[in-house]
Amino acid sequence: MANQYEVLGKAPGPEDLKKLSPKDVHLTIKGLNAGYGKMEILHNFDLSVSKAQSLCLIGPNGAGKSTILHSIYGFTNIFSGKIEIDGKEITNLTPAEKLNSVGIAYILQDNSVFPDMTVEENLLMGGYIKDKQDEAYEEAERIFKKYERLRNRRNQPAKVLSGGERRLLEISRALVMKPSILLVDEPSIGLEPRYINMVFEILTELQKNEKKTIIMVEQNAKKGLEFADIGYVLVSGQTAIAGKGDDLLKNPDVGRLFLGG
Repeated sequence: MANQYEVLGKAPGPEDLKKLSPKDVHLTIKGLNAGYGKMEILHNFDLSVSKAQSLCLIGPNGAGKSTILHSIYGFTNIFSGKIEIDGKEITNLTPAEKLNSVGIAYILQDNSVFPDMTVEENLLMGGYIKDKQDEAYEEAERIFKKYERLRNRRNQPAKVLSGGERRLLEISRALVMKPSILLVDEPSIGLEPRYINMVFEILTELQKNEKKTIIMVEQNAKKGLEFADIGYVLVSGQTAIAGKGDDLLKNPDVGRLFLGG
């Protein structure tokens, strides 16, 4: 498997990555070695993303894409390296501390709604985690005002929702926590094309209008790179190529390996 990726050439260094996120840097990862148990999956990994910028991570299965999100959120063993938000080191904070102190929310790829709870109860779960009930109710009302699909199902159990509506509920529940950074794992997985478009429209709106910083893993490389400002191509726990999303879409090596071109 490794041989087919050797053509990707010299890996980008920290300075190359900074050029893609030159202003108002929000989150940086420096020389991160991380994994699960004693197994190291990320090797000397660097990342830089600016405020209200979107970054899509693509690459083959097992390349370490989700491990990056897990490491930022606090689900991995970190052997060495640093994770910083606005220059403040957060490497060893717990997920709850990261949510409360620096506003990181994680939208999981699995179906994580509570099927027998109502749509409204699901939304308010975001507030229980932050322990700010009043804020959660206000934010839930704002979301119902914004998304008619959820408003119409407000008092119905979440199990009646379509796949796309469930994904919208998962994203909205994260928004109740009022995060500044959204970690989004495989937003299109298992969805019909029309719902995939809806989910990406919502993420675009969150980035452009609400100035959220978005770091995404997306198996549908074409869709992810069309959405994202910048993209990293991961191979074996390291970044093999980094560039603007549009440039990676035109890159023949990326096209051949990941875009079916």
